[in-house]
Amino acid sequence: MSAQPTTTEAMVQVRDVHKVFGRGQDAVHVLKGVSLDVPRGSVTVVLGPSGSGKSTLLRCVNELEEITAGSIHVGGDLMGYRLDDKGVLHRLHPKMIAKQRSRIGMVFQRFHLFPHKTALENVMEAPVQVRGLSRAEARRRGLELLDRVGLAERAEFYPAQLSGGQQQRVAIARALAMDPELMLFDEPTSALDPELVGEVLAVMQDLARSGMTMIVVTHEIGFAREVADHVVFMDDGVIVEEGAPADVLDNPSEPRLRDFLAHVL
Repeated sequence: MSAQPTTTEAMVQVRDVHKVFGRGQDAVHVLKGVSLDVPRGSVTVVLGPSGSGKSTLLRCVNELEEITAGSIHVGGDLMGYRLDDKGVLHRLHPKMIAKQRSRIGMVFQRFHLFPHKTALENVMEAPVQVRGLSRAEARRRGLELLDRVGLAERAEFYPAQLSGGQQQRVAIARALAMDPELMLFDEPTSALDPELVGEVLAVMQDLARSGMTMIVVTHEIGFAREVADHVVFMDDGVIVEEGAPADVLDNPSEPRLRDFLAHVL
């Protein structure tokens, strides 16, 4: 496992990452030597069929899954490990891993909002509990973020009173409340009714324009074409093809990617 990042420009550096679930005959090798650079301020869209390893890759970047081999750096810091004076890597204490993770915002397919808290209270929770912000400051920031995602008038509504698209926008505001350096999106529109997808993608487009570094797992090819700086296609745990959106989406060289696009376009 490499302990040092190879470049200083990339916000995310993934190097030869493997992830194996289980052991022995029951082991499932989900990531098989993935390497990827995500420049600071860029948007990388990850495409691929179900089971290709896309979501596992995001979970490894965010330390929700411990990698089996390889290394991941975010903002120049090795995720999940420290290097001692003898050059030996040691797994970090869970509290240190949580501190690393606090720099990364993640939005899941399911919204995972607290049902008993209002939209504003959901956004305020982590800054108060994790960062120690005063409730007054967290409320001010929460209202700003809800306004940013177009939900200022829904601040006092509970999740059950919101549409799926509105709940996902609250989830985005909640992730932004921790002032992350990096945002990860794991198929954020796949659980939404088609007519609600656009409002979530619009918020993500605004984030991209603001310079937020983003990795987005999605099947929204239009979003990839319009917003992505880099498109990655994964299949069976490896990156099969990657490059500029126009090259990958309009002129794919790999048969597996051509077949995938034929089914989703």
